[in-house]
Order: sequence, then structure tokens, then C-alpha cells
Amino acid sequence: MGKEEPVTLVEVARVAGVSKTTASDALRGSGRVSERTRQLVTSTANRLGYSPNASARSLRRANTGAIGLHLPDILARSEYYMSFVFGVVDKAAEMNYDVTLLTSKHLPAPGAFHRVDGVVLGDPLETDPMVRGLLRASVPVVTCERFTGDASPAGIVLSDHAEMFGRLLDHLHAAGARRPALLASSATTDWGNQLQQAFRAWCRSRGVPALLRELTFGAPADVVQDNVSALLETDPALDALICAPDGSATAALPVLRAAGRSVGGDLLLAACVDGTPLAHSDPPITAIDLHPREAGAACAGLLFDLLDGKAPAGTVRSLPIGLTERRSTRR
Repeated sequence: MGKEEPVTLVEVARVAGVSKTTASDALRGSGRVSERTRQLVTSTANRLGYSPNASARSLRRANTGAIGLHLPDILARSEYYMSFVFGVVDKAAEMNYDVTLLTSKHLPAPGAFHRVDGVVLGDPLETDPMVRGLLRASVPVVTCERFTGDASPAGIVLSDHAEMFGRLLDHLHAAGARRPALLASSATTDWGNQLQQAFRAWCRSRGVPALLRELTFGAPADVVQDNVSALLETDPALDALICAPDGSATAALPVLRAAGRSVGGDLLLAACVDGTPLAHSDPPITAIDLHPREAGAACAGLLFDLLDGKAPAGTVRSLPIGLTERRSTRR
């Protein structure tokens, strides 16, 4: 443009040959704008170096220009949740929004919450008072998986964990496992509850005992290892171990080796949450891929659709997940 002043929306509209309103709708991804016009305006804005004024936009739309994200404090070191955070941040950046991390210090009074336009909750714990407070707030809330308590979010992104867990169990059975055990996550989340119910149902259908030990969220490695030892002592014939909590499968490896078990040989090992360490362990460990970054982006995307009126309250969206087979379950 040959000027030092920032390029304005009016200039973008003039060069693109559209009205200011059309240019604004095209750049925000809202309104009745054709895809051809949207691409024209976007390419024009990029070529001119247009950058929206976030503060002015927030004032015009009477919003904060930020969304909130809450994760249980005890899970902050989990690779899954860190990937989930990046997915939320990716989508927020695409929409020119900031992300505010909400902790227990931000617990809102019932019916009042003005720091953010909406909130994303990752795998909400029924026992977390912060989750209950946010679900009572005046802003829309989107959860990753259902909340098992007595409150309802404005939107939900969920995956069919029971179906995928059944596929994992069938895979272990096909590899020769007849006495599986589950190191389970707490049933205070929808995910943990689904896995426990699916495991018990599968064991009933196969006529085998449902050997299960439940861990609290964020249990340290030594607690994981104590529970693995207890499972081995309870059933010496155990020939497959499925570890639900993130990181618990790698923590189990030294216990299994000390017990003289050969992972991928006389004992099959699998995880319900995939991660980088599982792919590089010896042997690499079979795991369910929950696509955490995609999950975070999907939750943020649904929240923005709720804020823009593109989705009604109560919307539920599905996120596909997958199973990655590795040497730990191949005899």
C-alpha cells in the first residue's frame, strides 16, 4: 500500500470489490458469504498485510476476545492433555482469539463469569468443584466427553471409547490372550467409566473373570507399579495387561520384567492412551490413539460455533479415534 499506517478493513473491502460488512463476515467465517467471495477477501487481506484489531473487534462484538480452558491440575504433565491444549490454541489462533488457562483461583460465582466468552473443559471430573462452578457460569461451556454429574454443558465432543476398547480386547484375544487384566482409570469421568463397563461386558461375553484394579487420576509411577504387582499376584495366569491411565504402560514395564514376564511373548501389553514414549519403548506398545490435538481443536471449534450461533445449545459432535498395533501385542 506504500503507507506506514496499518491496512484497514475498509481498504481490504475496496480492493476486493465488496462491502465492508461482506469483508468482515468473510474474514470472521460468519454470515452468508459464498466460498468464492470468502477466498477472494482472505487472499486480498493476506496480500495487503491486513491484521484485525483484536481490541476493536472485541468492543464491536461486546466480547472479551478470549476463551477459557480448564484441565484438572493433577493431569497437567500428561502428554495427552498438553496436545489437547495445543489443539485448543490452534483453533483459537485461527479465530483471532486468546486462550486463558483457568485454575481454581478463577472459580466464578454462580451465574456470573465475564473474563472469557466461553470455556472448554477437557475430560471433566465429576468430583472437581471448578468444573461444577464453570458449568453453572453464564458463558457457554464445551466438554471433551460427557460430564457424569448433574449439570449439562452447551456442547460435547465425544468418541466411541467402548467400541474401540472392544476392538483392542478382540485384538488381544486374536493374539492368544485368554486372561486379560485392566489397570483402570477412575470412573468419575465418562472415559474411565466407559472403559470399565466395556471391559466387564467383554469378560462376561467370553466367560472369563474381570480382573481390574482402579487408579485415581494422576497416580504416581510407584502407585502404578504397586498395582501391577498386585495384579500379577492375584492371577499368575494373567497373559494380557491393558493400562488405561496415560503413562501407566511404560511404568509397568520394569515390574513385568522383574516378574520374569516377556512383553510380546508370554504377556501382551497395551495402553488406552497413545503417546511418544510408547512408540519408542522396548518393545513398542500397542495403544489407542485418542487424537488429542484434534480433540482440542474440535472442542474449541464447537465453542466458536455456539458463540456465532452456528450450532444450537446441546450440540454433540463425534471425533474418530484409532488403534495403533505394535510389537507388545504380537507374539
